[in-house]
Amino acid sequence: MDLIDRKLLNLIQGPFPLVNQPYRELGEELGITEDDTIERLSELKRQNVLRQISAIFDTRRLGYKTTLVAMAFEPENLNAGALEINKHPGVSHNYAREGSYFNLWFTLAVPPDHDLESTVVRMGRDTHSLSFRIMPTIRFFKIGVNFDMVKEEGSSFNYNPDGNGVGENREAAKEAAKDWNKAQELSDLDKMTIRELQEDLALKSRPFDGMAKTLGITTQELFRRAADFQERRLMRRYSAVLHHRRSGFRANAMIVWKVPPERSEEVGMTMAQHPAVTHCYERPTFPDWPYTHFTMVHATSTDGCEEIEREISASTGINDRQLLYSTREYKKTRVQYFVDDYDRYREPQLAENPARG
Repeated sequence: MDLIDRKLLNLIQGPFPLVNQPYRELGEELGITEDDTIERLSELKRQNVLRQISAIFDTRRLGYKTTLVAMAFEPENLNAGALEINKHPGVSHNYAREGSYFNLWFTLAVPPDHDLESTVVRMGRDTHSLSFRIMPTIRFFKIGVNFDMVKEEGSSFNYNPDGNGVGENREAAKEAAKDWNKAQELSDLDKMTIRELQEDLALKSRPFDGMAKTLGITTQELFRRAADFQERRLMRRYSAVLHHRRSGFRANAMIVWKVPPERSEEVGMTMAQHPAVTHCYERPTFPDWPYTHFTMVHATSTDGCEEIEREISASTGINDRQLLYSTREYKKTRVQYFVDDYDRYREPQLAENPARG
């Protein structure tokens, strides 16, 4: 990658231009032609540096239930188990991680009429997992993955769906976002538009024309609907997702922290302020899992991740933690919303939940 490639990758990770000819607009900002922009992005996609360009939606606002799942497998069963779990359309992230008894970590979303916990129970049974824990988000502090490709460092932005964060208007933000996990009413056209916007954007001069044609609307109406989705907090942003390892960020660590309950919000807000932290959540604990706060960090080396860990520890005073490095990426994509594939995984709701023990 040359400097223009890197600047281009930085641009498309921000708000992507929702206009008829977005690649021309991006090229003008970099002083190159539309054709050169498309050619560069095509090559970056061929190299798997660029994963996709599409909308990022707020799963819970769409009515879906979502959680992080930790599973434990015998080493010889891990690969087969992960590949089976990948088949579920609501699995968007799936990583093998070292550093704890649970060696597979994935995110799962299911439609409103499906039972989340029963689905995980079935997954554990079908893959012969040793054990699993369901870890839904109790509190968001930060979501926002960005990689500064010019400086070659994490450069995440702050997105707090439930209003936890920093700044003078924090209380006002929390009030405005108090219904962050409340499902919104969606029309059939809303659902059709969401399906179109979550598809990978074509690398051609007028990439939105096909989406608009499928929906039977103009591109201007498509852009208006995308703006409305953001106003309703259904869509977080429209942007690119990069392959962090292919982009040079070869180390990825989930750092888990044991935080006293009385310091939960204060510590979470402090962790979220670190520019290298891309995700920061509070999750439930279990007798065999005392860690409450999860921070995701990416760096060009493990030394970089450990430096970030020390900085967070110094700023919060929290020393009880573990680094769980990803050793293999099995899946990273967008959740597939409003598709029929979920029906294959429908399970009756459990009378009791054996997954939390």
